[in-house]
Amino acid sequence: MPSFRASRLIDPCKNLNWILIGTSAFIDGIAIRVRVVRENILVRLLITLVGQGSMLLPFASPRPEERRTTCRDLSLEWQTHKDNQRYLNPETGICTRLRVQAMHPVPNTNQVKISDSVRRVPKLTVSLFRGPPSTIAQILLWPLKFILCSIYLLFWPLDGLPGGGSYTDAYPEYLMSYWGQMWAARSRREYSIFDRMVEKSPMPTPANFSATVKSITHALRPRRLAIYGENGWYLCENPDIIINYRFVAISYRQSDVFQRGSDDEGKKREEEQKKQFIESVRSTTLQCGLQAYWLDLECLGETTEDKNVDLYRMSDIYRGAVFTLITLRKSDDQHSIETAIWRRGSAALPKAQDPEKQPPQNGPQLQHTGSPNLSYPAERVYALMGFFEHRIMPSILETELQALARLSMANDSDRMAERMVSMLPQNIQPQACWYADDDQYGSELWDIEPEVNVAGVTESGALVLDGCRATCIRWEDFPEISFQTTESIRRTIAGRIPVTLPGWVLYAATWMPIPATVSVGTVFFACAAFMLVSGPFLTAYSISGRILATQPWLIGVKGVMSPEEAANRVYGATLSKRQRLFFTPSGSLLAKPAEDDVREGLESQYNEALVQTRDDIYTLIDTFSGTLYYFTAKRPPTVCLFTGREGGLGRFVLCSENCVANELHKETVLRMPSYVHRAMIPCDWVAIGNARK
Repeated sequence: MPSFRASRLIDPCKNLNWILIGTSAFIDGIAIRVRVVRENILVRLLITLVGQGSMLLPFASPRPEERRTTCRDLSLEWQTHKDNQRYLNPETGICTRLRVQAMHPVPNTNQVKISDSVRRVPKLTVSLFRGPPSTIAQILLWPLKFILCSIYLLFWPLDGLPGGGSYTDAYPEYLMSYWGQMWAARSRREYSIFDRMVEKSPMPTPANFSATVKSITHALRPRRLAIYGENGWYLCENPDIIINYRFVAISYRQSDVFQRGSDDEGKKREEEQKKQFIESVRSTTLQCGLQAYWLDLECLGETTEDKNVDLYRMSDIYRGAVFTLITLRKSDDQHSIETAIWRRGSAALPKAQDPEKQPPQNGPQLQHTGSPNLSYPAERVYALMGFFEHRIMPSILETELQALARLSMANDSDRMAERMVSMLPQNIQPQACWYADDDQYGSELWDIEPEVNVAGVTESGALVLDGCRATCIRWEDFPEISFQTTESIRRTIAGRIPVTLPGWVLYAATWMPIPATVSVGTVFFACAAFMLVSGPFLTAYSISGRILATQPWLIGVKGVMSPEEAANRVYGATLSKRQRLFFTPSGSLLAKPAEDDVREGLESQYNEALVQTRDDIYTLIDTFSGTLYYFTAKRPPTVCLFTGREGGLGRFVLCSENCVANELHKETVLRMPSYVHRAMIPCDWVAIGNARK
């Protein structure tokens, strides 16, 4: 952790307090020693300066729900459908209404009863021979079930064969890809809306100044500095004079020192407060034994051209200062630790207005000349640039999300955005679900080893990811799942014998009416009767082999389902007595690990999940690893993405689909065994961003 040296200075004007922090590397009011691990610096600054996720997000207004909407299919053809939660069916490739099987389905919703596709004969034989009847009712029903199973084999003998289709070692493939244009792209060969807008309306910069993402610029001195001379304080822009002065940098929260005015009286009050603040800064600077300071109110460029340059190298200004003074809110408590750093926020930015009350605009408007009060939506992101090798040119055209994505793409070795995708923040935002400044699993940003690449960012702030492995989550029912079992000729023959039962009955019926061949018909009839009686036994024996592997499926259920209930649905057509589904020890927020010699999940997580009164709890069954997860989400996720690794497990992001925007939305993140991703098929580009309106 960075170490701070701080001492309190009492301003002679007694209207402001200050904290002095010795620093060798400072960005916008944070002092950090150079010897601190670089990753810690990046993350602490990210959390502090960009940190409040809700303030980072672009303003979004609620949109009234529409009865019908349109989206594009796999062929990019338009199709119209009802406005409800949908998913791309991996079996048909069609955008389909999502139906969710639930433990307690709610009428008149998309919830349905839990069902499975396991054939009747295997399920019936398993129920007959899995264990002896334990109650009187089961004893009385057993002969009836046996007779029904025998009759069923007589008319539908093929249902007795081991089913599930041919075994494959891959999850269902996610077919959709992101087909839209990107706001900003990593590759210069890709079309970029931002680049085209900048070409038409380039951001103004002073003459003879150029900066690209590949350039490294470190300013040795500020462009403008407030200096105390023989005739008092003055603003100096002469580099030959500025280089001779050691200066202090000032950090403050705007709402602590002045309030912006909207009318004439308010503007007059604002100017008076600024004058008092500047006077306080000057007297405090002299008290510290220095004759120069840098304060953005006075030293930031008055034109957009100069301000762009100042923002581009602001980190160098704080880095070059002797120390930084942080303004404290006026308080009677001289030992208060409430500082400008932790309450930073976006106070300098005007509050978002109601879009319905805003005047219509034909597009982003650029000001080629401006004032020190000109606010950039992404100015906090630009404050981070000094800790990266490559910087980006500030632009009033972009949001903080887009600027953060551009900064991450320009510095690929840090891969901030890629790491954020795998994290599970406390609050997942509706638009920028990929952004995270915390992780509910307790991991830091540098703990994540990303497995994906950011190809670009969309106009809505969604990240376009390349290199994902993905699969679909099945919600409508439990499919009939095939198994890889030990090979046995006897079980194979036993499973085929009941198939011949209709033939024996047909032969017996053919020979019995002929007097000369009654004995032959009797033999056929005896054989048919034997197979009719032994058919359930033979069928049960044929499906009693040891299961080596299970067809990979991710199956979702709304509510809390026990491993026994899930196993009956998944393995209802096998007599294997081995436990096939287990609780996860650390894969979800509701998981609880055992403390004995075996690493496993405790059954108490099922009991605790069962007593939850919330309506957003779900169960996920992974047949490939035989693991059961409980998690919460605002809407059922239909896509699972493998995005990174952490702590010996993989990070799998569960997303819902927004077919209208062609984007995915993070609903939750699970920690699943890393080898699971090998059974996932690589997919094309996906955009992770907006929730379905």
